[in-house]
Amino acid sequence: MMPEDAITELLNRVAALQGATALINADELAQWRGEAVTAMKTQQLITRARPASSAVCPGCERECVMPVHVLTDKAREPAAFIVCDKRDDINRVPVPVARLEQWQASGDSIADLLAGLLDLQRPSMGSSSVGRWEIGVFRGAKHASHLVLMAGEKLTLTLAGHSIALTDVLAIDGDTFKVDKRRLTRLVDDPVAGAGDVESAEQRRERIRKRVDELKAKGVKAFLKTVAVEEGLSISRIKQLVQDEKPSSKSETPHW
Repeated sequence: MMPEDAITELLNRVAALQGATALINADELAQWRGEAVTAMKTQQLITRARPASSAVCPGCERECVMPVHVLTDKAREPAAFIVCDKRDDINRVPVPVARLEQWQASGDSIADLLAGLLDLQRPSMGSSSVGRWEIGVFRGAKHASHLVLMAGEKLTLTLAGHSIALTDVLAIDGDTFKVDKRRLTRLVDDPVAGAGDVESAEQRRERIRKRVDELKAKGVKAFLKTVAVEEGLSISRIKQLVQDEKPSSKSETPHW
């Protein structure tokens, strides 16, 4: 299996689960190319999960899926086995502990990977819902837009009114991942008219205020510098945005 095939298989599995945790066992992982697995582990697209509690019994040709029992002893390595209740001539069947190893991936782990590759700050609250994960605000040369990961028949990215398959922009380069940032930049700089994910000046100002408040609440002393680095702006510009007078609540129309 080529590295690209392994990535596609994993992403499609997460999409089919609407972003819920997908488990990959040791046998499956062994069939994937080494560089793909290294990239997935190194960049935490997949992380170690709890060992499997059941496995295919190697005791005979029936290959039943059975519960696994594990004995632990401080003086010895753990021993795993299956108790066969299907045949009279088989009782306890040893199972290699390594076969119980499992790894996991989810919509959140994919969104975290993309945010890291693009140097974006993921929102800390209210960014995820079933089948939807906000990655951050992606800026082109002329426009900015919320970059969102969506799960449907496959995983897609939406920004500035555009939608593109994740596999069209996420690729593997040796034992690391890369994102086609130029393609995303072209999309964000050519927004679809009326696109809801295009960030207005007021939305950007409010988002920056919330980020500053969040860092201050966490006790981060250099909160202005931190946000300036995240936004690619000067500290004085961040200070100006934060200190701009907010619209008076008295003039706002109530929403019922």
